[in-house]
Amino acid sequence: MRIYVAGIKGMVGSAIALEAKAQGHEVFGKSSKELDLTDRVQVFAELATIKPDALIIAAAKVGGIGANSSLPVDFLSINLQIQTNLLDGAFAADITKVLFLGSSCIYPRLAPQPIPESALLTGELEKSNEPYAIAKIAGLKLVEGYRKQFGRHWISAMPTNLYGPRDNFELESSHVLPALIHRFHSAKIANANEVQIWGDGTPLREFLFVEDLARACLMLLEKYDENIAINVGSGDEISILELSKLIARIVGFQGQITLDSSHPNGTPRKLVDCSKISKLGWSSLVSLEDGILKTYNWFLENDAKVGIK
Repeated sequence: MRIYVAGIKGMVGSAIALEAKAQGHEVFGKSSKELDLTDRVQVFAELATIKPDALIIAAAKVGGIGANSSLPVDFLSINLQIQTNLLDGAFAADITKVLFLGSSCIYPRLAPQPIPESALLTGELEKSNEPYAIAKIAGLKLVEGYRKQFGRHWISAMPTNLYGPRDNFELESSHVLPALIHRFHSAKIANANEVQIWGDGTPLREFLFVEDLARACLMLLEKYDENIAINVGSGDEISILELSKLIARIVGFQGQITLDSSHPNGTPRKLVDCSKISKLGWSSLVSLEDGILKTYNWFLENDAKVGIK
């Protein structure tokens, strides 16, 4: 296929592009400097010119609890613009296959565990990432709308917490796993005695190595065609405290890990039910420890690019 990857320079988009090329597909995409996805005219022109067989929407403004809490307008408005422009542009360009990537954070804060796809919109969202979640829910519903109103065989997937090479390691805007890698590495270099983590360490999280997601995306384009978005996760979960200990060991930090309960925990538990995608023949292949090691090695090799000295 000729596949256009929106967000091709990001962690998710770049992994999808590499996997697609490895499978023999022709891949297109531009960086945010080359194409402003919030510019509707530019997006429509780009998709009309390329007219790919498939569009994978991996572009989004993303960040951790701190960034979501401090920049609600950015996370809601920018994501709404990006995904609406791409989906409307795909329709105008008559693109046959579209895969929109949501996020497991769109589920209710106290959803049943593991979280089935049917849990969407059955309860209150986690306040700390509500703007981002609402934008992603709107994207899912727009995909559903195109299926219902225009008969488009477009699909959505909801990956769990992702990590891997080319992640964002900046402390003010990153997710928990890359932020911990950055903090423990910096503490090791500085010979610090302790690293303090947010919250009480009890929240449970599921993590998926981005290369596993890339394989899932290519498989879903071929095998999945349902109205409801499909979960993509590893099936394993770990507490934030145990994750911190694992990262500290991989990085080589030997000091103390302390807890700061004055900061929010976020959702207490978030494990997605992956029975649907498992039935299609997909499963994650990279263990959390191996994935973190690969991610840390990339971090070390690219430290100048992420501003770490």
